[in-house]
Amino acid sequence: MTEPHAPASASACALAPSSSADGCWQNLRLAPDMFEAGQAVGDGEDACIVVQQGRVAWVGPQQALPPAYAALPRHDGQGMLATPGLVDCHTHLVYGGERANEFAMRLDGASYEEVARAGGGIVSSVRATREASEDELFAQALPRLQQLLDEGVCAIEIKSGYGLALEHERKQLRVARRLGQALGVTVRTTFLGAHALPPEYAGRSQDYIDLVAGTMLPALAAEGLVDAVDVFCERIAFSLAETEQVFQAARRLGVPVKLHAEQLSNMEGAALAARYGALSCDHIEHLSESGITAMRGAGSVAVLLPGAYYTLRDTHMPPIAGLRAAGVPMAVSTDHNPGTSPCLSLLLMANMACTLFRLTVPEALAGITRHAARALGLQDEHGLIAAGRPAHFVLWPVRHAAELAYWFGSKPDCTIVRQGRIVRTRGQGSH
Repeated sequence: MTEPHAPASASACALAPSSSADGCWQNLRLAPDMFEAGQAVGDGEDACIVVQQGRVAWVGPQQALPPAYAALPRHDGQGMLATPGLVDCHTHLVYGGERANEFAMRLDGASYEEVARAGGGIVSSVRATREASEDELFAQALPRLQQLLDEGVCAIEIKSGYGLALEHERKQLRVARRLGQALGVTVRTTFLGAHALPPEYAGRSQDYIDLVAGTMLPALAAEGLVDAVDVFCERIAFSLAETEQVFQAARRLGVPVKLHAEQLSNMEGAALAARYGALSCDHIEHLSESGITAMRGAGSVAVLLPGAYYTLRDTHMPPIAGLRAAGVPMAVSTDHNPGTSPCLSLLLMANMACTLFRLTVPEALAGITRHAARALGLQDEHGLIAAGRPAHFVLWPVRHAAELAYWFGSKPDCTIVRQGRIVRTRGQGSH
């Protein structure tokens, strides 16, 4: 997928044009382990990021700035901490309606499965999404995405899965593409047609999977709307055999796969996904040792979603120690969705990953930058400040990197460079 460009229609864009970030960004501090290897900068030492034609040309100590860059325009970083742009690698951002009533039901004791069986859950969002036009879905999703971007997100995944019919899945994916163009952000689209069984296919799960694998996925892939394929593999969703059928169709089309795996029970979905070289396995609260081993062998990223864990008041933690010991990279994401994680703050998720899942601060920050980029197949473009990469970075008004996971409930007044352009300036907001 290429970086999106400005929309052809002015009505599609909610922001004024941003300004070029080209020049020498000086008076910075670089967050540890988030910049180009070999350009070591001591704690508290002035650092510099050189941007030319929208790409990082050089990173390192100010005193070592090559003479070739000495005459470039200067941007004063005001001593702020520089990190790569954040990456939100698992969201369901495009949908109709909301599900606050289900939140109340769960507080009264209903389980996730009980809510679904009562006609709530994913199917309730399907009804609202089908009733909404493409323009209405775009208008609803736009402020959600903008809130994430204002906190430093520079790349995001947006899944379908609330249409569950070709025309409505297409509608969601088209909106996701439009959002990337309108706001100048890297959007990876994931086809999640196998998210739930639509009402019209009640009792006919195999017929629906045949439709997803044989008709919907090929059509949407041919239209350039699919960057990856996902399945909800769970007792209340789809079986291992049905999941594999979708994965086989994806393999024939050359589309990478991901999986909602082991959220409510151990279905051994992660091991299946690993056999297909999955980019990531997500949720994974009930992941087994064999699943961890399979993910390690396949290089799949474990995507932790503490927002859903928190909202569902789960008590079964993902096997963090096992993942850590095996060296499986751990990403952290909002899982923004209307039912189980209506969260619009990736920094809050970093905090929850530390407090609920016991990640260290370096693990949490890697989880919302380089490991999240890898979970989307974007490791060569996002997640690290390095020469030759597109300029995606954030300047934070904090003294220590730990503060990014420490503070919660407030939005840092940061400066954001995304796709080589200054899209937000400290003290002035979004451009």
